[in-house]
Amino acid sequence: MQRRLTTQQALEMILSEVNPCDSDGEDLELQPDSDSELSDQSSDEETASQPKKRACLGTETAKDGTLWREEQVGTCLPFTPIEAYAADGEPTAKARKSILSRLQSFLCFITLDMLHSIQEWTIQHAEQTEDVHWFMDLPELMAFISIVILRGVTRVPSLRDCWSANLGNPQIIGTMPRNRFQDIMQHLCFDDRSTRSDQAKTDKFAAISSVWGSFVTNCITCYNPGLHITVDEQLFPSKTRCCFLQYIASKPDKFGIKFWVACDLKSKYICNVLPYLGKDPNRPSGERLSENVVMRLMEPFLDKGRNVTTDNFFTSLSLAQKLLRRKTTILGTVNKIRREIPQSARYKDRNEFTTQVFSTSAATLTAYAAKRKKTVYILSSMHSVVQTDNTTKRKPNTVTLYNTTKCGVDVMDQMVREYTVRRGTRRWPVAVFYNMIDMAALNAHVLYQACTGTQERRVDFLVELARELANSHMAGKKARKEQLPQTQPSTPSPGKRATCQVKHKCKNNHATVRCVHCYRYTCGKCRLQIPWQCQDCE
Repeated sequence: MQRRLTTQQALEMILSEVNPCDSDGEDLELQPDSDSELSDQSSDEETASQPKKRACLGTETAKDGTLWREEQVGTCLPFTPIEAYAADGEPTAKARKSILSRLQSFLCFITLDMLHSIQEWTIQHAEQTEDVHWFMDLPELMAFISIVILRGVTRVPSLRDCWSANLGNPQIIGTMPRNRFQDIMQHLCFDDRSTRSDQAKTDKFAAISSVWGSFVTNCITCYNPGLHITVDEQLFPSKTRCCFLQYIASKPDKFGIKFWVACDLKSKYICNVLPYLGKDPNRPSGERLSENVVMRLMEPFLDKGRNVTTDNFFTSLSLAQKLLRRKTTILGTVNKIRREIPQSARYKDRNEFTTQVFSTSAATLTAYAAKRKKTVYILSSMHSVVQTDNTTKRKPNTVTLYNTTKCGVDVMDQMVREYTVRRGTRRWPVAVFYNMIDMAALNAHVLYQACTGTQERRVDFLVELARELANSHMAGKKARKEQLPQTQPSTPSPGKRATCQVKHKCKNNHATVRCVHCYRYTCGKCRLQIPWQCQDCE
């Protein structure tokens, strides 16, 4: 039988730090008497917005042994949150000094050393498979990447149409012939093929691991993210044959290579990214995959007071405790089937827009009924007070903040897909390279705006970046063209034909006629079609 107390008696018990529960553990009703109700009405209106003093409604032990205390909404909870990270996201001092143009911003992520490695391994692959005299210089590789970026902007259906008279882009046509672009794409390589088989025994990502590792390191060292970081998965669409290809039915493209991504909420800057390669033998036994992923992604940004927002795949009480030890909080949805969820929070039917709050020494659990048969569970280690707003839905502040901070990776993925360079390929390292260019271009846009203070549409940034990437190749091409008339090609001996020196639409055709402008031997495929004219019109 419950024992009723007046407001004055209940207040005395709270001030004397007595738990308002009787010795049998029964709840006590705090029933105000008629005399004190009117006298306290004005003071209650003045202090309605202030957090209430803690009043425990009961304790419960979850299946995994976690002790939860049910709290009233709006009460001060027993734990003290850590001091939050105060600065906004900004480029590092190293990045600010080196970025004055779009090209410099892009080269912060795909550096010249990485391009030199790709150039070296591509030439090695071409010499081993086709021609020992095959060569590609660094400006030509940068021009190749510029065409890849422009293809993502123009969205022309096929490769052939990019060089067509009707649908082709003049910037693409003037940068490089189509045959040369296809030739580079055929030999594009990102590692030493002679050692790949040995490295693949311990590293499934060996075919592009070196270049990818440099890119991720550059992403970490060029930007300091703000308070909120979002962790989620990205499925890069691809149907190439590899042992870690994923099928996710809920995704639009179903098949692809999965990446774990940590993204800054405000700028959508990609702070850290990891590929999912299947079972990891280096992961400690007993540690959940979700916890391992979050700790690895957040490792460079821990111990600063930041907050990480996750979905119900990652969020758990043990992860919240690990992050708190590194001065980092977590905010995320929790799956109700987890063993740390108290049984009383798993009601199937709740009144609509009602909230139930539980607390432990490390986090709070909010159970909010968004609909009559749909309850959302939010775990937070950054809220010491859970309050509801004054709207019709009476949303708790934990739910409101989660809805604001959960979209970092999703918006980033949407921005990348809008101008993606992805094209059909049978080689998974090329698919990963496409994703790397997409991410590098997005991060370069964020850094360029932050360092120069200019606001520029992303599509304009990509077009100008492609032009700057091709500038050195175009300048060298122009200089060689000016020198061609001064250096006459060698004349073959009588009775022999020369090899075509243009190679615009052929590989090694023979030629007997020279161009009237540059004097190079030109075969029938590489000559310019001139309309038939009569002598009067000439």
